[in-house]
Amino acid sequence: MKTHFRYKTVSVVMLVTVLLLSACGGGPETQGASASTGSDSETPDASGSTGDAQEKVTIEYWQYEYPAKVGLIDELIKQFQEQNPNIIVKQTNFPYDQYNEKVATLVPAGKGPDVINLYYGWLPRYVSSGFLQPLPESAFPAETIERDYYPLVSAAQIDGSYWAIPTSVRTLALFYNKDLFAKANIDAPPATWDELVDVALQLTEKDANGQFVVEGLAWEPGAQLHHYYRDGLLHQAGGEDLSEDRRRILWADTPAGLEAFQYLLDFAIKHKVGTSGVFTDDATAFKTGHAAMNIDGSFRLGSLKTDAPDLNYGIAPLPSYKSRSAPSSFWANAIPANVSGAKLEAAIKFLQFLTSKEVQEQWVEKVGELPAQKAVASQDKYLNDEKLGPFIRQLDDSKAHFFIDEANERTLFVDAANEVLLNQVPVEQAFQSLVEKTQKLYDDYWAKADKK
Repeated sequence: MKTHFRYKTVSVVMLVTVLLLSACGGGPETQGASASTGSDSETPDASGSTGDAQEKVTIEYWQYEYPAKVGLIDELIKQFQEQNPNIIVKQTNFPYDQYNEKVATLVPAGKGPDVINLYYGWLPRYVSSGFLQPLPESAFPAETIERDYYPLVSAAQIDGSYWAIPTSVRTLALFYNKDLFAKANIDAPPATWDELVDVALQLTEKDANGQFVVEGLAWEPGAQLHHYYRDGLLHQAGGEDLSEDRRRILWADTPAGLEAFQYLLDFAIKHKVGTSGVFTDDATAFKTGHAAMNIDGSFRLGSLKTDAPDLNYGIAPLPSYKSRSAPSSFWANAIPANVSGAKLEAAIKFLQFLTSKEVQEQWVEKVGELPAQKAVASQDKYLNDEKLGPFIRQLDDSKAHFFIDEANERTLFVDAANEVLLNQVPVEQAFQSLVEKTQKLYDDYWAKADKK
């Protein structure tokens, strides 16, 4: 797929406005900002020299505060500097909810990073705002990326160029509570749409007042279910997400869009096997044993290991319908537009290091996310892993929705679901309104982009 942008410089005020977004599945936020270095190396002066015979260059890496990632990057910086003693890497972190604001304020002022970690759904905004430069073709050839990485990486391609590259990726699967399955004499997780409904009904428990004791399927549209619709259910029903030029929403072009939307909402409004907010959220409901099944991401493995070490659960591929499809996402590393010269060369080396096989394997072990490259993920030690294997086996069928405004797109989906659930608006009406409002977001975005 290709999109067509024409770029120009925009004001700091405009940048702050367009970049105050949030992304799904990013992990918990913490307070305060911090900066850490992976080395005790002497800090260079303004010329880039430490006073030694050899010239040194310092680059800065930005990511949001997520403890497992921050700690691992510190370790990786030390490894990288051992291999590249003339490059010093400083890591700077910001609270998740402040991340985009910091970028919008500091990057135009020339105080930003040399390598930046971004949620893939933010890329169109960053690119159209002139924040990033394309990955150098000499170091990251498009044909190599498309050969070595899973198809979902195409979401980082804009106007024929790749603007970011991931170390790891995420996809969704079915989490299920083995003890609750055994209690209900259910031998295996559901493999089809119909089986998912049947099993969820069997596993649902309510008290004498009709209140949930156990949700058969956790149901939280604002968590992962809006992804499940776009890149899972919609395609499984035979529909398409976006037009080739990424300008038009295709959900209503075939009956599949409404069918998938109805199927998802029916878990709450017809089958009544789960509902929003009943046990705080879907992840909490599952880890406390109050949800027998949950659609969630590979990123959840780490927190379950920490927060619910005794939970007896399994992972299964998403139930299929007419075909298979799994939602996926990723955080990727990019190079800001103003990086040049020795800093650009150092940034490229650091990006190449972060996408190496050795680093991807460390990412699996320390963070729990899946390797981005096929050759790494398809190793037996991962494919045969009880928890990782089901996620990895879905990656060839995975898709990543090309968000132009992730936060607002998610909000519109949640609002449409609530219109049906809370206000008894007909599903067809809520769906049509959702399509129209989402299309307007795209129309407004492209109208501005075309003027640049």
